[in-house]
Amino acid sequence: MGSDRNKLLLPLLERPLLAWTIAAAAAAQHTAWIGIIGQPHDFADFRAIAAALELSQPLEFIVGGTTRQESVYNGLQALPPTAQQVCIHDGARCLATPELFDRCAIALQSCPGLIAAIPVKDTIKVASPELMVASTPDRRQLWAAQTPQGFQVDLLKQCHQKGRELGWQVTDDAALFERCELPVKLVAGEETNLKITTPVDLAIAAFILRQRLG
Repeated sequence: MGSDRNKLLLPLLERPLLAWTIAAAAAAQHTAWIGIIGQPHDFADFRAIAAALELSQPLEFIVGGTTRQESVYNGLQALPPTAQQVCIHDGARCLATPELFDRCAIALQSCPGLIAAIPVKDTIKVASPELMVASTPDRRQLWAAQTPQGFQVDLLKQCHQKGRELGWQVTDDAALFERCELPVKLVAGEETNLKITTPVDLAIAAFILRQRLG
């Protein structure tokens, strides 16, 4: 992003990017608790953002690790003792709608794990180390993973613990489920649920939000 601060603090239509993410999660009918995982040096800003939203759900700030995997592990330990299902969402996906959170929460009632995803539109090429095309997979079988990713809490805790014991390094929680040979369901994501990674993404997000707000 080339920013002088955490990209979640960058302004997006006069609100911090993170504010849009939290507001969407909080507006979902099935959200009972919110945990924000980050680093302590950002917590003062995060608390100010959350206070301005006047949330009805309990909210907790959780110190993350050096990797996404470690951060989610820490977040799982901070869940309320009664939590049975959890949806894990990337704070940089600020365009996810409350309807997407609810769709995942409802689907989670009948499966152990799931991810929001959309069908891949582009033709994908598998490349060799020399950057030569090695193969062209059938894109009808390819889906682009998004978040939220939802899981039964007890199973996800078991997968994370096993991953720590065996030294697994994965890029998302669904991959842990897959390594433990547990099923992961695909739930329809949203074309607009992009991850803010570059300044161009931020401009696109502003355009989409303006369209939504009329």
